[in-house]
Amino acid sequence: MIIRDISEELMRSAAEYPVVTILGPRQSGKTTLAQMTFPDKPYFSMEDPDIRMAAQADPRGFLSRLEGGGILDEIQRLPELLSYLQGIVDKNKKRGRFILTGSHQPQLHEAISQTLAGRTAMLTLWPFSNHELSHYKSKRGNVYGTIVRGCFPRLHEENIESRRFYNSYLQTYVERDVRALIQLRDLSQFQKFLTLLAGRVGQIVNLASLSNDVGVSATTIRDWISVLKASYIVFELPPFFENIQKRVIKSPKIYFTDAGLAAFLLGINTEEQASRDPLRGNLYENFIIADIMKSALNKGIRPEIFFFRDSHGNEVDLLIREKGTLTPVEIKSSSTFSTDFIKGIERFQTLKIKRIATGIVLYNGEQLFNVRDIRIFNPLQIEDIWKSMTASQVQKKH
Repeated sequence: MIIRDISEELMRSAAEYPVVTILGPRQSGKTTLAQMTFPDKPYFSMEDPDIRMAAQADPRGFLSRLEGGGILDEIQRLPELLSYLQGIVDKNKKRGRFILTGSHQPQLHEAISQTLAGRTAMLTLWPFSNHELSHYKSKRGNVYGTIVRGCFPRLHEENIESRRFYNSYLQTYVERDVRALIQLRDLSQFQKFLTLLAGRVGQIVNLASLSNDVGVSATTIRDWISVLKASYIVFELPPFFENIQKRVIKSPKIYFTDAGLAAFLLGINTEEQASRDPLRGNLYENFIIADIMKSALNKGIRPEIFFFRDSHGNEVDLLIREKGTLTPVEIKSSSTFSTDFIKGIERFQTLKIKRIATGIVLYNGEQLFNVRDIRIFNPLQIEDIWKSMTASQVQKKH
């Protein structure tokens, strides 16, 4: 059982707020994190029907047993408990009293904004980052083996077979949570939609195309994507179009929080398959962007990240805005560097945008070097990817 990278931020948050809320996908390790960090706090899971019924029937009586605080797991199952929690916290503002966890974003956000605003720190925990996976190096192959294996903690801590894990994960959590959030009439259509979405990973979301392929309305597709985002199954990368005087794409790209789930949905089950599949570049890009997200979230940072594409097909895979500076990033699955990799960055730098950093190319090779001030390196060889991505660079002046 490793110490998660977010642990320091969790401790700092608990030292400043009476409540800390940890959000994230199912099986990302929220419960383990809370219990390892606060082993002396009593633990109650709202997934347990007996505990949930007791808390629902007598919320004041239930919370009176937690005068010193406690861990309330999967709190979205009983969001009305937060109103009573507010009263307790307001009477005694002792810091770090309650640790809440949740897997459904909108329900918790709405409840917290109404009851615990200003009283809770909000953290987001995703599955293992590449840095955390380094503790399991003996069980890892190259990046494609890591992608297929996935990053959920149980896969590595318990050495579970990945196909069996993901099959169970889909049935136990994804489909159940979807049904809890919407009226799902035809499960087979939703399963088809998931597979098609995995095939579009790293691509612009085209609701009409997905609608035609699945056989449901574009509105239904939009609702399904919203539910997947709410349950932390997928995330969107928004386009960047601020202060750009040309036609640009304004629809988001879609990625899976865990690239292993996308690979499973595509029937990619081995390292060799992944390294040869036509979508290898998309899966690699998904894995790297998700890892950058994890590195930021583990520091309590909600990263400002985008992609850029204009109507002529000029594109930059990733833009990171930190302290007002935009860093353009290209992500390539190739192990061999080509000067073509920097063309998108150089074109972007000609746009009349202030405070553009010199740029970065992330690739799957071994060498670390610079080309015309653009840094070239393998992100999996870096211990702190967020720090490296946002390190001070020479600015391009316009």
